Amino acid sequence: MLKKLFGLAPKLESDGSFSPSKLALKLATAGKTDFENISYNKYQGKQSKILVIFTEQKNMEMKNGKSFSTGNHPVEALVPMLHLQNAGFEFEIATPTGKPVVFEMWAFPEKDEQVKRIYNQYKASFKQPKKLEAFVDDSLQNADTYAAVFVPGGHGAMLGIPSDENVGKILRWAHESDKYTITLCHGPGSLLSTALNDQPFLYQGYNMAVFPDSVDNMTPKIGYLPGLMPWGLSEKLKSLGVNLMNSKSDKTVCLDRKLITGASPLAANELGKLAAQTLLAALK
Repeated sequence: MLKKLFGLAPKLESDGSFSPSKLALKLATAGKTDFENISYNKYQGKQSKILVIFTEQKNMEMKNGKSFSTGNHPVEALVPMLHLQNAGFEFEIATPTGKPVVFEMWAFPEKDEQVKRIYNQYKASFKQPKKLEAFVDDSLQNADTYAAVFVPGGHGAMLGIPSDENVGKILRWAHESDKYTITLCHGPGSLLSTALNDQPFLYQGYNMAVFPDSVDNMTPKIGYLPGLMPWGLSEKLKSLGVNLMNSKSDKTVCLDRKLITGASPLAANELGKLAAQTLLAALK
């Protein structure tokens, strides 16, 4: 009762899951993003496509058995997409089985017209995305039309995607085809897919910006999460030889070889700028 009184209780959703408390939403979300509407010299070459791998799963079970209402964080997905679109790139939207993209709509910046515009532009693709298996079967041979793979964050990126063999195949394809991989916050969980079936982890020794487990462990206190995480992403990556570049949920971004990463939703604008500038410079 005291948690409810002070706005600390997670909100119970109709499906039995919990979304963040009033206080958590006030502290961790905003009606408008810090997106900078930059006019880049648009890329006009053949490698104009970016595959965006979204989660199709909504509920993450915490250690206490309660479910967190998650999905892809809209800011982490759409703000980098705005920068890449301004730089001349277009997107192919995909989920593991072709089910609709799930967003954390409680985090949607309703007062941000640019974010709303690109969301509406790709809304049909979010509802009917491509199946990753179909991409593997049909598109891996067309490497010369793709510039990058982008895996947005949100806790939902830790559901299914790290254990999906097709994600691992696509990330290895991107690596071997000299394409960029872009991801942020909890999205780097996707990189774990490269170690499936006893294969060597592709990113051992890489520098990365990743959402810290230490922050995830604190957020139940303000009702952001309804319990402790089922497993820790940053510590898992660290155990595989990743060098973590941040200790806070901040604007840190990192470029290491062909991997571009960001620390949190706060890094979405900086990640978008870094990705756009890096791809434009590489594809001259």
